[in-house]
Parts: sequence; C-alpha cells; structure tokens
Amino acid sequence: MAGKIPDEREMEKYASVLDRLLRSEDSGSEEELDRYLKQLMESGSGPEMSPKEAVDLAQDIMYDAWETEDPDERVALALKALDVSPDCADAYVLLAEEEAETLEEEKRLYKKAVEAGKRALGPERFKKWKGHFWGFIESRPYMRARAGLALTLWEMGEVDEAIKHYRAMLRLNKDDNQGIRYVLIKCLAELGRYDELERFMNGKAFRNDCGTEWLYTKALLNFVRGGASKKAERELEISLKRNLHVVDYLLGRKKPPRALPDRITMGGEDEAMYYGAEFGRAWERVDGALEWLAQKAGALGRRGI
Repeated sequence: MAGKIPDEREMEKYASVLDRLLRSEDSGSEEELDRYLKQLMESGSGPEMSPKEAVDLAQDIMYDAWETEDPDERVALALKALDVSPDCADAYVLLAEEEAETLEEEKRLYKKAVEAGKRALGPERFKKWKGHFWGFIESRPYMRARAGLALTLWEMGEVDEAIKHYRAMLRLNKDDNQGIRYVLIKCLAELGRYDELERFMNGKAFRNDCGTEWLYTKALLNFVRGGASKKAERELEISLKRNLHVVDYLLGRKKPPRALPDRITMGGEDEAMYYGAEFGRAWERVDGALEWLAQKAGALGRRGI
C-alpha cells in the first residue's frame, strides 16, 4: 500500500526551523532548538516569551499536528497551539477544516485565522513583503487562512467577496505559489464574467502560463468570443496536446472521484480529473462548447496527436 502523502505544511517545518536558526543571533544547533521546544511543550509552561516567540512555538505545535494521523489529536494540538498564542492562524485553519460542521462555522474560524495571521505579521511586514508574500515562511499561515476564507465565501454564494480575496492575494504574492490564479479564472468563467476573465488572462502577469487550467479556459474564452474561430481552434489544439485526458472528464465519459488527488502530474489523468471537477460547470454554461470540444478532439485523435 502506498505511504501517506505528506501534507505540504508538514514539509514546511524544516524550512521554518532553518529560517529561525539563520535569523537568530545565538541560535545554537538545530538539536538545541528542538530540546528547547520539547521542554516548553512538555512542561506546559516555560520562560516568559515574547509574542513572536509564542507564535513560533504555536506554529511548531501545528507542524506536529499535521504529522499526526489521529483527527482528535490534531484538534487537541490545534487548541494547545491557541493556548500558547492566539495569533496562530494555522490552528484556526485546522479547526475550520476538521471541526466546523457548517459553512457559517467555517467562515467564522477562517475569519479568526485571517485576523490572527494579520496580528502575527504586523503592518510593516505587509508593506515590506507585498508582492512576494509566499517567499517569507511567516506569511504562509495568513495566506492559507485567506484562501480558506475565500473558498468558504464562494461556497456560501458570497462570490464577490470571494473574488476580492483572490485578487488581493495575487497582489500580495505576484508569483502565485498557491495557484490562486487558476481558482480565480474558474470563478469568473463559471459566473460568465467574461470581460473580467479576458482582462485578467490577457494581463502581463500570467498571459504566457502553460498550465492545463489556463490553456483550456483560454480556449473556452476564445470560443465564447468568436465561436469556432481559427484562434479558438488553435488554442484548443494546444490544450488537447497538453492533456487529452481532460476531454473524457469534461464530456462525462469519466467521472472524477469524490476525493481529488493530493498531487497532480502535469499532463496526467489526475490533472484532468481536477480540471473536469473544477471547470466542468464553466464549459457547460456555454452553448455548443462541449460539442465543439468533442468534434475537435475526435479530429485530432484521428490525426494521432
């Protein structure tokens, strides 16, 4: 049986420890830091800490939470992290993911997460790091919290608020390590807000993106604008060559699993599952788009792409 795929947040732990060691004037060895953190966690109380030290310790507890497979223990660790520091955004994120029973409760917890992340960072870091937020490990809990809040707002039908959050996150982190651009184009396409979609996709930031989500949605947008034009067909052909598996999921020949894969292979069927699940409604709302897709895919298939 395949091993457990590590949560990307678990993998962040070692980078966080190294970052703190490098920033510390008297950091000692990593082993010394581990012993110090263990002593604090086991005693239940330790030497008086600054708010920054408390956030760091709470974050280490959260890294332990993500390494833990037992759901009850994960929740207990999240609550422990909040006892150490109420500014631990990731603790609220875990509670929203695993404890919330309603969308309203998710929204409440994600809002607390965003507020906690904002307090932990402080206004100066927002100014200093704007545009490159994900490059600083301390900012990632805030960005996770805001992504979770935006998704919950979308699911609650508060679509304008969700889109505002996604746009703000792209301003904070222009490299978009989280893939927020793909979520945004999905939202705009699903809502039929094609003017906004076109402006965003033609902007300087990502117009040369070659991801499956981007290419197929660009082909769809061109079909919306001009039907089966040469430009639309060219874009679709590029998309089909990028990942032909997508066709089966958009046309309903195959159904995506309820739980989508945790990792996606470029050009693979898992990537197609994701696109079909997330972008299917965007294609369905455009008259003739799926018929065009089927016809074009069949023609290219006969040519042996």
